[in-house]
Amino acid sequence: MALEVKDARIESEKAPLEFSSIFHSFNYTPMARLTSSQFMRALPDVTRPLLPPELRKFKNLTRGWLCQLYYRYPLLHYEVWNQGERRGQLEIGLHFESRKPLENERYLHGFMQYLTEIKARLGYQWEAEQWTKSWTKVYRVVKYEPFSEAYLDSIAAHLAQAMIVLQPMFEEIRTSRE
Repeated sequence: MALEVKDARIESEKAPLEFSSIFHSFNYTPMARLTSSQFMRALPDVTRPLLPPELRKFKNLTRGWLCQLYYRYPLLHYEVWNQGERRGQLEIGLHFESRKPLENERYLHGFMQYLTEIKARLGYQWEAEQWTKSWTKVYRVVKYEPFSEAYLDSIAAHLAQAMIVLQPMFEEIRTSRE
């Protein structure tokens, strides 16, 4: 049975109602184009089933231009950042934004030891760098495309693969530092 959706907007504001892929179970018509906010809000739910069970228990924070996934520490998180159509790119990465610059630096140095393996497993586009005076990251950029269901699926797959590869490295670096 299809769910009927009532349109409560006034007649002069009406445009076709569209819904994103996160509503598959309700048989809604997929949206041709998502806003950045819709895309970022949908990303955690599309990414989760692509991960092995032990990595599915992440928490998330979304804003209109980014999505952050984390396990224990919100300031140490995976991030998809919409850098905008004008810049023409999205960033996918593991960010170290602790309030302790030395901790962030230790993670960067730890991941530098794995950079050859990261590039072999995830692609040559992956880099590790000091981003600001105190923050560091392991990341790649991808070409910006209009936000659609297909692009959402593609970015979720890239993010899930990064989490599968990087999370065991992160845990090893974290436990060797404690």
